Amino acid sequence: MGIFSGFKDLLGQINRIDGAVYMQGRDFADVYARNIALEEEIAKRTKELEQANQTILTLNSVWEMMNSSEPLSSLLDKIVSILHDDMGYTHTVIFKLEQDENGEYLSAKSSSVNKNINKAFEMLNTTMETYRFDYLPNSILAKSINDKEIYTTPDIKGILNMYFPTLNETQTEEIMQSVTAKTFAVVPLEKNKQHYGCVIVTSERSEITDTEVNFLSLFANQIELAITIADLFEEVKKQAITDPLTGIYNRRYFEDNIVKEAERALRLKQPFSVISMDLDYLKKINDTYGHQYGDLAIKTIANILKREARSIDIPARIGGEEFNLLLPGVDSNGAYIAAERIRKSIENQVLDTIGSITASIGVATFLEHSDRIDELIEMADQAMYKAKINGRNQVQLAHKQQDVNWQQIAVNAFAEVISNNRMYIDENIANTIIDKLNNIKVQEQSSKETLYSIADMISQSYNFSYQTGTTKSKVLLADMIAKKLELPKDSIDKLKIAILLYDVGNIMLPKEIYNKKGPLTPEERELIKQHPIIGAREILKPISNVQDIIPVVETHHEQWDGCGYPERKKGIEVPIMSQIVLLVDTFYAMIQDRPYRRAYSLEEAINKIKYEQYKVWNNNLINAFLDVIKDEIPH
Repeated sequence: MGIFSGFKDLLGQINRIDGAVYMQGRDFADVYARNIALEEEIAKRTKELEQANQTILTLNSVWEMMNSSEPLSSLLDKIVSILHDDMGYTHTVIFKLEQDENGEYLSAKSSSVNKNINKAFEMLNTTMETYRFDYLPNSILAKSINDKEIYTTPDIKGILNMYFPTLNETQTEEIMQSVTAKTFAVVPLEKNKQHYGCVIVTSERSEITDTEVNFLSLFANQIELAITIADLFEEVKKQAITDPLTGIYNRRYFEDNIVKEAERALRLKQPFSVISMDLDYLKKINDTYGHQYGDLAIKTIANILKREARSIDIPARIGGEEFNLLLPGVDSNGAYIAAERIRKSIENQVLDTIGSITASIGVATFLEHSDRIDELIEMADQAMYKAKINGRNQVQLAHKQQDVNWQQIAVNAFAEVISNNRMYIDENIANTIIDKLNNIKVQEQSSKETLYSIADMISQSYNFSYQTGTTKSKVLLADMIAKKLELPKDSIDKLKIAILLYDVGNIMLPKEIYNKKGPLTPEERELIKQHPIIGAREILKPISNVQDIIPVVETHHEQWDGCGYPERKKGIEVPIMSQIVLLVDTFYAMIQDRPYRRAYSLEEAINKIKYEQYKVWNNNLINAFLDVIKDEIPH
């Protein structure tokens, strides 16, 4: 019994030990299982944390792009790159919803590289960027955009069949065999609460999770804001460099780019050309048909320039009916051919109600006609005005700089003033002046006589006591005084032009003032004091080839003692040419009859001028004047 009892006790001890071991083993198994589960949970949370961190980094990248003022195309490319490279999507495309005469469609604005997608477009002999994706009402893309919700589908083949209906079954299967994507997601985009388009992403994962959907939704919000900002930036930038009426570049953009082109041309020793163009008879179009048809004619020329220009050319509206075209790398022969082609295109364009229109065109070439930008533009303008006075609707090539004399500049200035209606003048007088300009032969003596007669006609149109032949006498006297002062030839030439143009501002004031027999009222005197400003800033400022004459016109009533007008300049602040103009003008005003007084004798006029020495004029000028009048004075 003792043995059996001892064995039983031993067996019980073994069972207890075995049970303890079993329980401990089970505990170990539970701990192990819990560890496995915990590790899985940690891995899952780590992955979610990584995804959240990547999401934050991605959204931050978009935010930084929004503050970089990048062009919209560059911005969209970066967004696509972020989704493809950083977020692991196999393919990403941003589509914009657009419309043409055939209805709404989607155009790809940016796309990541994908050989399978490229294969599809190769089969269709087109590209992603040029393919027209019809806006199919029942498609997942249209539903997503219209419903403003993110939609997903695993039916990649169905998408292919829907948007590439011309692919046959063999071609579709060939593409599908190499496709790794398993899910397709459409993320709608808006701009200013209006449909903009959508983002397409494809993934190798079997489904797009809720976390991904939330991320894509946040990402879309950032994209929409980025697009809005980039679009606004581009619109502001576009407005800064384009003409609002025609949509082509403005004067500022042209001037900035011609400077860059001149730097390039000098560096490479290559020419470029400028075409200067002016619509003929705009005032007649406006007066006959209305300003809306004048605008139509202006826009038509702009459209022809855009159509005829190369991609590197710069067409610009300089102002009013004036246009310039910059032709990089083109010499005068090539520019002339281009200008003639443009002229014919304008002439052949028949407009509603107006009919045909024409343009006068000038051509000048950098390094051939001049190596200075200001001279080049001036010479192109001079050639254009020569085309106008020779009958319009033609192309004229610029003369070399040494061939341009003061008569040509004066002719061009009168042509622009009259043809562009920069001052109020009777239509019959204007037509007579245009006829004279058309018949003028520059560089001949007759051209000077014609210019003198034109200046006389303009003065007589508002001042009825102005005598024929006075302008010629003024020019000759000014020339003699300038030579006595030993002024350089170019200054004397500018002085002659100034004598022809200095009083054009008077024509904008009431004629009654100049022909009044009684004394002027203070108000009338103040009105007359405006004529130098009117002439300089309103009539002459738009004319490029008389810019250095404008200061003379503007200050020709300033006096040596500072009591002149309009800005009370004094002493050496008043240009010597302005002093000469005032002296000559005053002298001939004195020796001619006026409605309010008789003409002074020559001696009386000289004494009055001498009396105002040191007051109105400086001593050197008066001495030169007195020396000149010892000889025969034209009067």
